[in-house]
Amino acid sequence: MADENAVSEDLDSFRQRAREWLAANMSRVGPDGQPAGYSDASVARARILQGKLFEGGFAGLCFPREHGGQGLSPAHQRVFNEECAAYEMPAVLNICHLTILAPTLLDFGTEEQKQRYLPAILRGEELWIQFRSEPTGGSDLAGVITRATPDADGWLLSGSKIWSTGADVSDYALCLARTDWDAPKHRGLTMFVVKIHQPGITVERIKQVNGSMEFCQEFFDDVRIPPENVVGQVNDGWSVASRLLLHERNSIGGATSFASGPRRGRSSDGAQRDLVELAKGTGQADDQGVRQLVAEAHVLGAVQGHLLQRVGAGMGTGHFPGTAGAILKLYGATTGIRRSDIGLEIAGTAGVAWNEDRRMAGQYGQQYLSKQSGGLAGGSNEMQRNIISERVLGMPREFAADRDRPFGEVKHNRMPVRAVER
Repeated sequence: MADENAVSEDLDSFRQRAREWLAANMSRVGPDGQPAGYSDASVARARILQGKLFEGGFAGLCFPREHGGQGLSPAHQRVFNEECAAYEMPAVLNICHLTILAPTLLDFGTEEQKQRYLPAILRGEELWIQFRSEPTGGSDLAGVITRATPDADGWLLSGSKIWSTGADVSDYALCLARTDWDAPKHRGLTMFVVKIHQPGITVERIKQVNGSMEFCQEFFDDVRIPPENVVGQVNDGWSVASRLLLHERNSIGGATSFASGPRRGRSSDGAQRDLVELAKGTGQADDQGVRQLVAEAHVLGAVQGHLLQRVGAGMGTGHFPGTAGAILKLYGATTGIRRSDIGLEIAGTAGVAWNEDRRMAGQYGQQYLSKQSGGLAGGSNEMQRNIISERVLGMPREFAADRDRPFGEVKHNRMPVRAVER
């Protein structure tokens, strides 16, 4: 989403400028890449690195100049990503700070909201997340029961959200809440900007089976939201949420133009090298079955790369609709699950119990525990298949008995009560 009025720099000179600046200002990373975790330390470091990119003129390459970006093209971003691959980058900010929340604000925010928030986002000063999923909602995002009630000074927010990555170390969120219970469920929602650390909001971290605590649950007890914090129109929050989901699918699938540098974790090539090292480290490098598994993982990665280029190009030219990002999201999720299976199969018992010498094998055991998460983040695989069939292929919509009924008349779960303070 480049600024059409900006004077664009040709790609060759931009590449040279980026190459020289990176060499002079950023640290190179080792062969193991950057840590993939979302922790206090990684977020603090990412903020510093994002600030350096901003000062150097390399933050928000595809964001408009008037909102703190560089007004350049997706091609410039691709060039920069190629040049910065060997350097330490604020990759933890790519999903969802830079590639989901900031583009959604760019699409639906008022001019005042864009001027207030986007430059701070691009400088790394304010970290954004999404308050979307709910503890009783399952995959039915439109079934939101967190409510925002009109008040003399704006709105009062009550309810709960869950699976919010990094809420404890973030500053702002886009929060979807129900504002009209007499309207059908898709037409009674409103999107709000919510400051996270303020009276009435309790953030609780969730410990997962692998020890990670990057997910959080939030409880809202009559949180005051000023009227200027509505994003889009009152009761039209589904339009904003739909665009947010589009950006999320593109981000997870790899088709976004707003990601700067590598994504969190290992690249496809890096993951391939890891499997080779795992086979060698477990004494199976000459095993025919193991070699077939490594080859399968390599083929999956190669197909994913070509699919990304094809679908990304089609979306860029308008040949494919924006919803085609669901194809990339679905493929990435299903192949991610298969790669986890392959990794654990090669690791064998060392992926279940390991010592210091078998740490790599243990990592594949930990990945296996959370392998299904890729099929849920950004919408389940079943939802992606519905999107592809209905919005890409034009097939008839799936029947929904509650489509035109007032949400207050529809059976739904109740918001859970927060546990006693521990």
